[in-house]
Amino acid sequence: MGCPPMIISRQLLCIVYRAIALVALVATWHQNVAYFGGDPFTGTVRFWKATLLTPASVSITVDIFLFALAVAVWMVAEARRLGIRFVWIYVVLGALIAISVTAPLFLVARARRLQALQPVGEPTVLTPGDLVGLMLFALSALILSVWSLFR
Repeated sequence: MGCPPMIISRQLLCIVYRAIALVALVATWHQNVAYFGGDPFTGTVRFWKATLLTPASVSITVDIFLFALAVAVWMVAEARRLGIRFVWIYVVLGALIAISVTAPLFLVARARRLQALQPVGEPTVLTPGDLVGLMLFALSALILSVWSLFR
């Protein structure tokens, strides 16, 4: 007999989204501050040159930009559909800070808006396979993030 599906509340999802945003902020900006040094302008120019230095860095840069574009299109459309204000702050700060920080914060705003519009909505149901897959993905991301702080 298999494990039953797990029902996840919007509140728990918001906690997870906030945790992801916090880890993303610490992990990305730890590296950015180390790279930029004391001169933000020169550091920024060097940073963007480095993202286009090797085929691997170009690949990940293009991947992130296209993913960020898809997320931005979705955020704007979803914000208009649900009446979430200030969506462009999430998009612009995603470009300036990190999309991995602002996308989860938008998801918190979206969950809160959905709660206001539909207090008793359909629950989010995750299968045991979903949980295992997400935990493996989360563990990989967390290991990489922690490793990046000490390299």
